[in-house]
Amino acid sequence: MTDKKKLVLIDGNSITYRAFFALPPLSNSKGQYTNAAYGFTTMLLKLLQDEQPTHLMVAFDKGKATVRQQIYAEYKGTREKTPGELREQFPIVREILDSFGIPYVEVEGHEADDIIGTITQEAEQIGYDSLVVTGDKDLLQLVSDRVTTMLTRKGISETEKYTEKEIQERYGLTPLQIIDLKGLMGDTSDNIPGIPGVGEKTALKLLAQYPTVEEVLAHVDEAPGKKLQEKLREHADSARLSKQLATINRAVPLDIDFESYRFESYDAGKVREIFKALEFKSLLDRLPEGGSESELVEQEPAVKQEAVTTQIIAADELAGIIEKLPATVGFYLDLEGNYQFGDLHGLAIATQEAAWYLPFDKTLPAELGALFQDQTKTKVFYDVKAVCTALKKHDIDLDHNVFCTLLGSYLLSPSEGTPDLFEVIEHHSGWRLSPLPKGTAKKPVEISLEERANLAGAVAAANVHIAEKVGEALEAGDLMALYRDLELPLSFVLADMEGLGVRIDTSELREIGENLKERIEALQKEIYELAGSEFNLNSPKQLGEVLFDKLGLPASKKTKTGYSTSADVLEKLAEHSPVVQKILEYRHLGKLQSTYVEGLLNAARQNGDIFRVHTQFNQALTATGRLSSTEPNLQNIPIRTEEGRRLRHVFVPTDPEWKILAADYSQIELRILAHISGDENMIDAFVHDEDIHTRTATQVFEVTPEEVDSNMRRAAKAVNFGIVYGISDFGLSQNLNIPRKQAGQFIASYFEKFPGVKRYMEDVVDQARRDEYVTTLLGRKRHLPDINASNFNMRSFAERTAMNTPIQGTAADVIKKAMVNIHKEMQERSLRANMLLQVHDELIFECPPEEIEELKELVRREMEQVTALSVPLKADLNVGDTWYEAK
Repeated sequence: MTDKKKLVLIDGNSITYRAFFALPPLSNSKGQYTNAAYGFTTMLLKLLQDEQPTHLMVAFDKGKATVRQQIYAEYKGTREKTPGELREQFPIVREILDSFGIPYVEVEGHEADDIIGTITQEAEQIGYDSLVVTGDKDLLQLVSDRVTTMLTRKGISETEKYTEKEIQERYGLTPLQIIDLKGLMGDTSDNIPGIPGVGEKTALKLLAQYPTVEEVLAHVDEAPGKKLQEKLREHADSARLSKQLATINRAVPLDIDFESYRFESYDAGKVREIFKALEFKSLLDRLPEGGSESELVEQEPAVKQEAVTTQIIAADELAGIIEKLPATVGFYLDLEGNYQFGDLHGLAIATQEAAWYLPFDKTLPAELGALFQDQTKTKVFYDVKAVCTALKKHDIDLDHNVFCTLLGSYLLSPSEGTPDLFEVIEHHSGWRLSPLPKGTAKKPVEISLEERANLAGAVAAANVHIAEKVGEALEAGDLMALYRDLELPLSFVLADMEGLGVRIDTSELREIGENLKERIEALQKEIYELAGSEFNLNSPKQLGEVLFDKLGLPASKKTKTGYSTSADVLEKLAEHSPVVQKILEYRHLGKLQSTYVEGLLNAARQNGDIFRVHTQFNQALTATGRLSSTEPNLQNIPIRTEEGRRLRHVFVPTDPEWKILAADYSQIELRILAHISGDENMIDAFVHDEDIHTRTATQVFEVTPEEVDSNMRRAAKAVNFGIVYGISDFGLSQNLNIPRKQAGQFIASYFEKFPGVKRYMEDVVDQARRDEYVTTLLGRKRHLPDINASNFNMRSFAERTAMNTPIQGTAADVIKKAMVNIHKEMQERSLRANMLLQVHDELIFECPPEEIEELKELVRREMEQVTALSVPLKADLNVGDTWYEAK
C-alpha cells in the first residue's frame, strides 16, 4: 500500500437509481427485485479493481424535507414517486456495503452530494486525492486539482472522468461555473427553474462573456437579442434562486473520520454469502477464494462444467457415436478466426449426459454430412448462420431441423444486442464457462487439446440444456412463429449470400482511388492558397488557428486544446466561406479514399481473376430487427454525392454477360405507418399512388398540388419522416433551418390534417406504458423498461422508441420475409440468379440475361405481396451492368 491517500466517494442514490433504470427488472427466485442492487455491485467491483482506493465511502440522501425544499418548496417537485421496486432495493445495497465493510454516510435533511462536497473539501485540506462517482453533473462543481468526478454516461456501464481540463474542454467553464450554468439554464430533473427558454447553448455563450450569474444580470443590456434581455430581466430572481439551489453545501454538520473510511481488504466469504443469497451467480467468480484478501482478482480463464465429461475421439469412432445419439443433439463447431474461411479445429457433439470432441484434419469425415442432413435429429448450435457458412467451405450442407440459441436469446432481449455465447449459457443453464485465452502475436498462448476439447464439449452440452428453456421462453413470449418462420430460415439465406459474396471491379476501384487522390491534392493546394499558408489540414488545432485566428471566421468557442472544427461547426460556416467549403469537400473525398477505396481493396478476396468482398450480415444485433453489415460495411456507402455514388460502379455481376438487378421498397415505413395508424388521409394518398410528400405539402400549406414548390415538398418530407420518430419543433427547425415557432406550426398543422397518426402515437405510448414493450406486425417485441421512468430524458427516449419501433421493426421484418420467400422460390425454380446484398430497404441480385424478366416478376410479386396491408407495398426495380446503373 502506497503512502498516497486516494478517497473514492460514491453517490449512493444516484448510482442505485441509474442502475435500476439501466437494467431490466430482474428478480431472484424469492421474487425479490435485485436489478438496482446488482448494477450498483458490478460498478463497485469495477471501482475496487480499477481505482484501488485507500479510503472509500458511500453517501445517501436522508429524509424527505431537505434544506433546498425549505428555500424552494417545488424543488424536485416534478419527480414521480420512487417506484416500490427501486425503494425496496436501497436496504439491499446497504447490506452489500456492510458485507464489504464499506461505510455509508447519511445526514437527516441533507442530500448525498452535500455530504460528498463536505467530505471532499476536508479531504483536500489534509492532502487526499478524491474521486467522486455519480450520475449527477451537479457534482462537477467539486472538481479541483485534487478532486476528480467520474460521471456515468450510458446507464452505469460507461463512465467518463472529469478534471478541470475536461470541464474546460467540454463546457469552456471552470468547475465553479457549473453552478452558474445551472442558475441560467435550470435543471428539469430537480425542477430548478433557471430562466425559461435559456438552454445550455445560450447559457454557455453568456458565461463565456460574463463568468457568473450575477455578472450576466448586471450586463443584461449587452445580451444578444431583445427577447433574451427581457427574459433575463423578468427572471433574474429565478436565476439567483436556481444558482443557490444548484450550489452544493460543503458545510454539512457531520463527524468526519477518515480512518473509518480506510479500505484495505474485505472478507470474501461474507460477500460470497450475500451474493449467493441474492443469486448474483455471475459475480461470484469475480471474488477471490477464501476469506480476506488485499485486492480483487481477475477471473482466471478456466472451464467450469457440470455433469458432463468430454471424450476425445478419432474419426473412425464417429459412426458408432452417431448411432446412439438421441433426437436432440448439441454441437459446437470449434472455429479459428473468421467463420467465413471455414478454418476448423474440431467439432464437439453432446447429449445432456456426455460429450465427444473430434479434432479435424484437413478433411472432414463423410459421416458428418449425413449427420447434418439427418432430419430426425434436432441439431442445436449457438450461431446457425456462422456454422452453415463455415461448413459450406467443406461442401457440407446443414438441413433446417436445427435450433439456434443465438437467435432465440436475441429475440427474447433484442435491446441488449448480440448475446455473448457464455452469457447465454450462464443465463439459461447456470453453467459458468470461460473462453480460452487468446494471447497475442508476441505472447502466444499454448492451448492443449484437452483444454480445447473440454470447453467445446461443455458448450455443446450446454446448448442441449438451454435449447429447451429458450424454446419455452419463445413460446411463452409469442415469439416462436417469428423465430421459426422468419429468423431461422433467414440464417440460411444470409449464409448463402455471405458465402458467395459480391464481385468488385478492382481496376475500376483503383482508378476511382487515383482520381480521388488527384482531387484531394488539388483541393489541398486550393485551401493553402485561400488560407495564405500551408498547414496540417488533418490537425484540428492547426485548422482552428487558421480559420478562426488568422482568417477571423466566427468561432463557437475556444478551449485549452483549441477551436472546434467538427463537421457541424464547419457546415454552418460553409455558405459564408469558400475555404470552409473546400475543407468539407477535402474531408469527404478523404473519407471515400480511406474508408471505401482502400477498405474495399483490403477486404477483397481473390479467386483466379475474380475479386469478391464477403460482408458479414449481423442478424442478432439491432433492437429493431434491422440487418447490419460489417467487415466491410456495404450498407453505408455514401449516396448523397456523385463521388460516393460512383463507388457503386465497382460492384459487378460474377459473369460479365450477367446483369445487376436492384429492387427497392418505395417509402415502406410511411406505408406501414399509414396501415398501423389507420389515418384515412394517408391511406387515400397511397391507395391512389400519389406522391405522399406532395399530398402532405398540399395539406400542411393548404395549396393545390400544382402550387407545391420544391421547398414545400422538402419541408413535408422532413415532417413525414421525422414525425413518427417523435421529432420536436427544435429538431425540425434544425433540419429545415427555419425558426422553431414555424417548425412547431408545421407539426401542429400536420397532426390536424393527419389525426390518425397523432392518435397512433398517443395510443402506442399508452400501450407501452401498460405492457412495457411494443410489437411489430409480425410479432417482434422490444422491451421498454424506461417507459415509466421518472427521469424525463430516459422516459422521453422510451416514448420515441415506442412510436418508431413498430414502424421500423415491421419494415425490417417485411424485407426479411421477402428475402426468405424470394430465396425459396429461386431455389424451387432452379434459377442461376443469386441474391447478393440487402441494403436497408433494397435487395441486390445478379442474373443471367435470359432470367431477367422471370426474376423481375418473381421479386416484384414477393416484395409487394409479402404481407397484407391496407395500402399497397411498392417495389421499384431497375437493371444495369453495375449496381450504380441499376440504381
